[in-house]
Amino acid sequence: MRVQNLNFLKSKKKITFFLVVSFLITLLMVVVSGCSSSSPSKRTEVENKNIQKDFEVRDASDTIRPGWIADAMDWGKEQKESDQYRFFAFETTPKVDRETACDLAKTNARADIASEIATFIEKQIGSSKEGSASIDPNNPDTRGLREFIEVTLAEKTKALIHGAQVFKTYWEKRQYLQSKGAKRDYIGYTCAALIRIERERVKQAVEEAANHVLKKVDDPQTKDNVKKALKDVSENFDKAKQGLI
Repeated sequence: MRVQNLNFLKSKKKITFFLVVSFLITLLMVVVSGCSSSSPSKRTEVENKNIQKDFEVRDASDTIRPGWIADAMDWGKEQKESDQYRFFAFETTPKVDRETACDLAKTNARADIASEIATFIEKQIGSSKEGSASIDPNNPDTRGLREFIEVTLAEKTKALIHGAQVFKTYWEKRQYLQSKGAKRDYIGYTCAALIRIERERVKQAVEEAANHVLKKVDDPQTKDNVKKALKDVSENFDKAKQGLI
């Protein structure tokens, strides 16, 4: 009987020890899991090494594809000219000849400046409390103002872009191949244009574009709200281009 009791006690101790160890392991896992979830996860960037292009470059204006095509502002900063100038770039889709592609690139680069200004003004009004009330989509009295901002402002702003210079161009002659994924085999020319414009001229264009909006408002209260929404709009546009806001 005594032997049985001793065996029972030993068995009971083993079970208790096993339960304690299991509890401690579970507690440790919870703590570790909590620490890992509370710490910020590291963002992993993986290089795309297997991108397959559906064309081959047969000729180009330079052996190196310029960095300003991807990011004109960053390129300008590297050239240490961003304090005096703002840079805008546009690259075309394939065209039948080089001249057509480059003419379109120059035209669209300038149009992009106007479009950026108009879009920024629209966002400034839409993101402010006063501006949101002024162009309330449920208010039929503001329909004309909304349509002007959404449809006409960018076109009006084009005329305000003074002194924009075509600073650089780059073109490529590409042979698109069906065997590489293109819809058909053909030769196409792409062209990119880099526009340089003085920083102060850009700010002036932004101010004038904002004034175009104010002139479209007849109601005094709405005009006052829009004015508040567009306060410091040129300085804010400049900061946005630099990535400061």
